Amino acid sequence: MNEDLYKQHILDHNSAPRNKEVLENPTIELPTKNPSCGDSYILYLNVKGGCIEKATFTGIGCAISQAAASLLTEKVKGMTVEHAKKLTKEDVYDLLKVDISSGREKCALLLFNGLQEALGSLE
Repeated sequence: MNEDLYKQHILDHNSAPRNKEVLENPTIELPTKNPSCGDSYILYLNVKGGCIEKATFTGIGCAISQAAASLLTEKVKGMTVEHAKKLTKEDVYDLLKVDISSGREKCALLLFNGLQEALGSLE
């Protein structure tokens, strides 16, 4: 895939994010915010029997953070909590399919960090 297709991948998830909706009666509802740029999301998870049945988010942010939120919620649906806990920031970068500069790292990992915090609260 060339760089233009990677950029299109980000733009697609930014303009038509998957799973961007309020989840009624979630198991977990966790606000996340990047104070340095203003990106702000709420992560919603439905967890049952150790499995993430549904993952959604709401909020606003730059193209990178919104694409990462869209891609990450897609990835963890149906995943066990234990498997999701083992995801790394490199997994998020692989989902985005673009190089992330150190200045954009907080944007790309905002919802991921929230996910890890949320899953840790289940213990």
